[in-house]
Amino acid sequence: MHIGFIEDTPLRGGTQIWVTEACRDFISKGEEVTIVAPEGSYVAGKCKEAGARICTYDYEAAAMDNEEMKKVWIEGLAPCKVAVTTIHPPRDDFHCSVFAAKCIKEGSLDTILVPKTGSIVPWYLRDYYQPDPGVNTRVVSITSFTKDYLIDVYKIPADMVDLIYQGIEVGRFVSTEESKAEALKRYPLKENAGPVLGSIGSMENRKGQIILLQAVKRLLDSGELPNIHAMFVGEGPDEEMLKAVTKVYGLEDHVSFYPFTSEPNYVFDRIDILAFPSLYKEGLPNVLLEAMSMKVPVISTDIAGIPEVVKNDETGYLTTPGNVEEFCDAIEKVWESPENCLKMGENARKLVKEKMNKIEQFDAFR
Repeated sequence: MHIGFIEDTPLRGGTQIWVTEACRDFISKGEEVTIVAPEGSYVAGKCKEAGARICTYDYEAAAMDNEEMKKVWIEGLAPCKVAVTTIHPPRDDFHCSVFAAKCIKEGSLDTILVPKTGSIVPWYLRDYYQPDPGVNTRVVSITSFTKDYLIDVYKIPADMVDLIYQGIEVGRFVSTEESKAEALKRYPLKENAGPVLGSIGSMENRKGQIILLQAVKRLLDSGELPNIHAMFVGEGPDEEMLKAVTKVYGLEDHVSFYPFTSEPNYVFDRIDILAFPSLYKEGLPNVLLEAMSMKVPVISTDIAGIPEVVKNDETGYLTTPGNVEEFCDAIEKVWESPENCLKMGENARKLVKEKMNKIEQFDAFR
């Protein structure tokens, strides 16, 4: 089967890494893969290395419903039996799934369009998920929460929506003595630092990293956790703001910033707790599953599909979005009992291993 992936973003993050890994997996199993993505994008570059057929386009021109871009997309999608497209935010009046449906229809293609989503954003249009009744479409949701929302609120027919958890490569995210030693070299911190909280991913407003900084300051000021340390790993539009706030709060000795990494397993080997204070627009983030696979307890906000894996006092703790006090309380709960911390880590690994194996999820797309 020839599988297409449309990834209408120049960015790199969890979803883009998933696309590149899916591409490699399908190619390794003898499938043909086409990538439709912006020129110079992370996905286009990585998937080209994997041996995929690449069709790139001008990111800005596509948003103008450009006829030349239509030709590029039609050519890219023509051999594909299915085309999986991530539901990204619209760019003014342009949306990738709507544009893809238009290309499939105008090109008289037999391609099945598969919008894939985990995030529910109330102002997103129904058309993003079922753009044209004349185009054969199936929607993939990566969380049960999102599937129910699509059916109940957007009124997408239930027989058009499939639940396929995104999953991770469970075998890759395993801690060893060697990986722990390497993590100490890559991420050197003060010897007595603890708890070490990790925030991994795009630094932007919706991710709520400012909440973590406020929690660190509050716990330091209270004297409860004098050696607390937060590690921010990634990049994004809020990076400089977060660094500036760190200085204003006087947290330079308790906060570290590191660049984007394609080997987050070493981050998980370095931290004690994964901190995920996201405010909105989430599905079931890979970073949670990866940390849990490596027996790292998670403190997260209670949004979207996250409660499907983060369970209070079992695999971590859930907090109200934007509530610094609850986030502080959760950090203290995890850290006050080493035995409970270890137990939550074991429970987390067990859940991910049983339900979130990426290789099994890839096969579900065939």
